[in-house]
Amino acid sequence: MRSRDGNSSITRAICSLILLNSFASLNANEFLISYRYIVKDATLYNETLRISDSMKKCVGKPQKALILTSFGDKDLKETISNNSQEFIDYMHKLGLNVEHKESTTNYQNRSTTILTLKTTCFKVDFNDNFARIAPLK
Repeated sequence: MRSRDGNSSITRAICSLILLNSFASLNANEFLISYRYIVKDATLYNETLRISDSMKKCVGKPQKALILTSFGDKDLKETISNNSQEFIDYMHKLGLNVEHKESTTNYQNRSTTILTLKTTCFKVDFNDNFARIAPLK
C-alpha cells in the first residue's frame, strides 16, 4: 500500500531493517566469558581469558555492543585474539573487580594486583565482516 506522499519504499526499508534486526538477535549465539589479569611487583604475572558456549539460555537485555572485525570466521576465540587490544579495553569499560595487596619488608616493596571480570553472558552475532558482542545484564 502506498502512502499519500509516495514514500512507501522508505517505509518498507525501515520495516525490513527492524525485522532483520529482531531476527539477527534471535540467531545470536550466547557465550560465557571470564577474564583475570594478575600483576605482581609491576610485572604481568598471568592473564587468563576463558570463553565457553552457554549451556542454557541467558536472561537479560543486551547492553552496549562492541563490533570486532571477524573476516568471515565463526570462531569467537580467534576473533577476540585478532582484536585483543580492543576487546581488553572493552572489558575494562564493563567494570572489573580490583584486588590490591601491598607489603613492605626490609625496605622491599611487594605488591599484587588482580583484575577480574566475573563470568558474564554475552550475545555474539557473527556477520561476514564483523562480530557484534554485547553483554547481558
